[in-house]
Amino acid sequence: MDYRETPPPPHLAGLVKARWALEADGAANGWLPQQATPDGCVEIIRRTRGRSRWGGDQPASFVVGLVDRPQPFEISGDAAFEALRLWPWAWSAIGAIPLGDLRGRWAAWDAPAFDLVETRLAAEPALAAIGTAILAASTVAAMGEATAMPPRTLQRWFARHVGLPPRAWLRLRRFQTAFETLPGEPSLAGHAAAQGYADQAHMARDFRALAGVPATAARARARGPFLD
Repeated sequence: MDYRETPPPPHLAGLVKARWALEADGAANGWLPQQATPDGCVEIIRRTRGRSRWGGDQPASFVVGLVDRPQPFEISGDAAFEALRLWPWAWSAIGAIPLGDLRGRWAAWDAPAFDLVETRLAAEPALAAIGTAILAASTVAAMGEATAMPPRTLQRWFARHVGLPPRAWLRLRRFQTAFETLPGEPSLAGHAAAQGYADQAHMARDFRALAGVPATAARARARGPFLD
């Protein structure tokens, strides 16, 4: 399995997390089980080859909303994908499907070229500034300070632009950062501390709940936000 990520240009860093591409390496007539882990993002995905299924066959172009639990899916052995991973608040600038309707699921969406999506997002500097401030904060209080939003205003903003309370979204983001940076880490205890967990047991509970596997297994199987 070949998985690659490309970071966004600096002016889109508060709106776009990455572009990614994935190519399977199996037989065209076989299915490869995969698992997506919560990453606090919205994914715009185009399948350029092969087949995929998640609760049913998927179209060639679709959008995936926020997930808050491990999500199994399958791809054919010859499948290939390209995708744009957005911070959830960016979706309101380009998509008409409410985030609440996308929670934990995918929907067919005829996505424009990713260059055009990024051009649209580049016209949202105020939203990018808020996103950048939120991404730099490690606590809900720090989010409020960085965005100059009182607690109730911040809660309403998250309800509209993220679909989760701030604390719940921060948990997903902390987990995904720990998950994506886990391969190659020699010490789970040191990794837990570096990612802001109270201790290794705290991180282990999140991995069981959000990855569906222990951190030791994820260390060997993680590919971006996926387990193969």
